[in-house]
Amino acid sequence: MKLFSFPLASLEKAIHKRVLTLPSPHREWFTERWAQKPYKKAFIENKAMPLVTLVAKGKTQDDAAFAELLQEWEVTFYDAEEEVLRPLIQGDGLLQLMQKNLPPERVQALLAKLTQRRLPADAAASAPTSSPQAAEPTID
Repeated sequence: MKLFSFPLASLEKAIHKRVLTLPSPHREWFTERWAQKPYKKAFIENKAMPLVTLVAKGKTQDDAAFAELLQEWEVTFYDAEEEVLRPLIQGDGLLQLMQKNLPPERVQALLAKLTQRRLPADAAASAPTSSPQAAEPTID
């Protein structure tokens, strides 16, 4: 999935800048985890860097190749992570030039990926509590 080597320091700086502007519950959640080296490394390698790569490739690849890469990217985002990564797609700060020629439909696809991958996990987590067996006694 790597097309180029994006400077890690620039990415970390962009994330840090975004964390400073996060709303209260997300900021505490993210900074607590960001301080842990295993989380920070996994977040950069599995979520942030692939997102930056998809933004970069999204400007030049054909629709089928982009859709395939997007589908192969199997990750789950928490609300705070989504808030941190959203500006990387929408064109904020250090990475603004990178998003400049990204087609709007690809921006929407990436934004949908941030939320779409999280929603099934939430639904699966709530499914056992709202299973059909739980619903049957209320119907009877």
